[in-house]
Amino acid sequence: MTKHKPPAARPSPSQRRLLEELTALAAAHAPDLRITGRPRTGTDGLVTVPISVRTSNMPHVAGGLPLQQSEDFLLTLPATPMIPPQVRTSHIRFAGTPHVLQGNRLCLYLDPAREWDPAAGITPVINRLWQWLTDAAAGAFDAATALYHPVGGVLHHTPGTATVVVREPVPHRPATAWLTQRTPDRLDLTCAPADPHSHRTPILPVDTLPLGAGSTLAELLTLTRPPTAHDPQTADAASPALLTALAASALRNPEDTPQHFVLAVRHPTAPATPVFLLVGRLPPQAADTLRRLARRSTPSRLGSLPEELADVPLAWCYLSDERPEVTTRRDTLRPVRVFQDCHIHIWGCGGIGSWAAEMVARAGAAHLTLSDPGRVTGGLLVRQNYTEEHLGMTKATALASRLRTLRDDLRIDIAAPPPDPALLKAADQADLVIDATVSITAGRFLDLLAQQPYRKAVLAQLATDSLTASLGILTIAAPDTPTSLSAIDHTVGGHVLNDPSLEAYHALWDEPDPGEELRPTRGCSTPTFHGSAADLMATTATLINMLGTQMRHPVSGTHLCAQPHSGAAPAHRFIPYPTG
Repeated sequence: MTKHKPPAARPSPSQRRLLEELTALAAAHAPDLRITGRPRTGTDGLVTVPISVRTSNMPHVAGGLPLQQSEDFLLTLPATPMIPPQVRTSHIRFAGTPHVLQGNRLCLYLDPAREWDPAAGITPVINRLWQWLTDAAAGAFDAATALYHPVGGVLHHTPGTATVVVREPVPHRPATAWLTQRTPDRLDLTCAPADPHSHRTPILPVDTLPLGAGSTLAELLTLTRPPTAHDPQTADAASPALLTALAASALRNPEDTPQHFVLAVRHPTAPATPVFLLVGRLPPQAADTLRRLARRSTPSRLGSLPEELADVPLAWCYLSDERPEVTTRRDTLRPVRVFQDCHIHIWGCGGIGSWAAEMVARAGAAHLTLSDPGRVTGGLLVRQNYTEEHLGMTKATALASRLRTLRDDLRIDIAAPPPDPALLKAADQADLVIDATVSITAGRFLDLLAQQPYRKAVLAQLATDSLTASLGILTIAAPDTPTSLSAIDHTVGGHVLNDPSLEAYHALWDEPDPGEELRPTRGCSTPTFHGSAADLMATTATLINMLGTQMRHPVSGTHLCAQPHSGAAPAHRFIPYPTG
């Protein structure tokens, strides 16, 4: 019987093309780029090529990465051109440098989906490697923004784990936090127990983790033990403090539950900045073993890592790190930013008011006062911001319920509709009062509030046309003027109706013709305007952006706007209310 040797793996067509390009590139740029060995194809289909890059002519600055006369790398070519080649080293001299993953892999493509062009060939890869070396030697990286730089440059995430939400400060010292299950997919980390079912969770300070935190308890305890990854430790040399903290917490948590822990990792180049966080988890069986051992001996006397726990696999939870000191809002530069921390009244929670409330809530308003005694019915779901769960509720109550699901920290009051006397102080106490009612009574009440001396609030009315809901109108009364919204609307309306170039907006002041309005149900139902959720969301969003733009320095007047699909022109016009 003849023993046949399996055929050697061969490069794929795309790998052969990259190898040919690499050979030509090295020939054209010798001795800066050299191929120092034969390409080898592994059983996994990857082709690895040893290369060398001359770095002796790269400027080096104090604090930059020290380089040798030339640096050797292993260039790995995937079998498919859809994945970019990877570059790694056979040493860990670069560990801790930004964009170095787990000590020896260079992150040349932060987002391959946007940065890697499969048709571009090998040249961009070598150019990125060259640029990385140049920037590293020059200390040109922004270490503060290097992705996951303090924790080995990789995302610690085990599929299937819940996301841990962190919004409170976390110290870089041993401490105890609490994890509370909020949904099957979410755990909240807080400095105090949120309910009787909260689990004690140790916070463990770590200086740096340039090689990551490992995948077993033994690896974790080894990697978290100082001084550095350049001084490999054994599991026997594991940090006793970490093991003690895990055991102490496990003892106080229920049997058959996992034991979580938080690593607070100091940034290697900016130690004064907020710590980077990792949340890991011991499975329930391992946590129970730890409990049993801790009962035999106090946690602080466990000594070295027990053999039965050494190979316990760790799970790493995805972290939603929402601490203000590490998170930048995505709307920081947008007009709605001005609503942050504001107290806003919204009178009328229908087609415009219900969407406006959600927009200012998401923009960071601190306090909303809602008013609308109308009830949510099924027909309203076509275009208003409610769900099946809200049917039968008053609109203000239903909207408050919905908005509370958006943000835990949002304060919401429900007020009686104008002209309730309790609202007489609204303009003095709030930053903004939005009337989205199309109610004459509410409008007259706002006129009354406009007369109050030293009024604090900007007064605004939002409305749309009755035919399509694709035209919008925003009338503003600035705080420094006693002019009523009715007066502004009357004056601006006269201007618009006399301006042929604004004919598309005349409908906003004209009374609807018979049949133009919609009667949504049989019988004596109240006529309303036509329009879809898409029309109302878009028109409301435009009006809210206009209002946000004006809130910094409000000027009394009227904004007119039209959605692109309406065909109305101009798409926007602001008509200031004449003063003096």
